[in-house]
Amino acid sequence: MSLTKSERRQRIKFRIRKIVSGTATKPRLSVFRSNKEIYAQIIDDVNGVTLLAASSREKGVDTKGTNVEVAAAVGKLVAEKALKAGIETVNFDRGGYLYHGRIKSLAEGARAAGLKF
Repeated sequence: MSLTKSERRQRIKFRIRKIVSGTATKPRLSVFRSNKEIYAQIIDDVNGVTLLAASSREKGVDTKGTNVEVAAAVGKLVAEKALKAGIETVNFDRGGYLYHGRIKSLAEGARAAGLKF
């Protein structure tokens, strides 16, 4: 039996989520990648609350350039918002995607802006 791409990603996502979770002191940075946009949320799983979010659809993000450059800008934006909210360290949740391309770019952009993970 062959799995579809989305079913395979869902299995990987559940496997990651068994291990990675966020607390109030060290929340989870969750990433979602669609064909057009990229989204990042910082989540406290203990209380079930999204603390903040950033995406490529926001006004502060320059959408000119490649998808990888846009993802880096979203990573930088989410890191700036997190530092302003007093969050310095997070657990990175790649959401079942490979750590490559836009996901890697978002993570490196967040690290460059001062977020630790």
